[in-house]
Amino acid sequence: MTTRTWESLTIPAAGAYNLDVAHTTIGFVVKHMMVSKVRGHFGAFNGSVTIADNPLESAAELTIQAESIATGMPDRDGHLRSDDFLAVEKFPQITFKSTRVTGHSGDEFTVVGDLTIRDVTREVELTVEYGGTGTNPWGQQVWGFSISTEFDREDFGLTWNQALETGGVLVGKKVKIEIEGEANPAA
Repeated sequence: MTTRTWESLTIPAAGAYNLDVAHTTIGFVVKHMMVSKVRGHFGAFNGSVTIADNPLESAAELTIQAESIATGMPDRDGHLRSDDFLAVEKFPQITFKSTRVTGHSGDEFTVVGDLTIRDVTREVELTVEYGGTGTNPWGQQVWGFSISTEFDREDFGLTWNQALETGGVLVGKKVKIEIEGEANPAA
């Protein structure tokens, strides 16, 4: 992978890149009982990024295997896989496909795209922080990134909840997504 300078950033050359699944984590955070946060992640996914000559014309795609959701509690994970939430038997994949890059400031880019959960597609805005490039101990060049976004799960038909005796609900509506990762040149 070669690099180039663009608006004082050293970025990868234009081309196709794949997510390095061994060095990428797709995590999420949701409020629990209105007082704490539950964290989880997805363990099976793949994705690609096409960096354009003009980086603001780049594109990305991500496919997550919904059944790979994990929070560290088997009973909760089973409930999240059920029809109350992800309905993984009917909707085995969660997908994201970028539609445009709307701007950047320094190493932070705003990427807009279509997120599909279950059978519902909504536009979401991602904050993508470019982490730079490097060469791993095996001589392969990589580039890193951090991605964050937040959305209302009810917008995707994920409406299951339970009222609490003390007021409020068991599961928060807002889902925060946190992705840390690396990408390598596509073969």
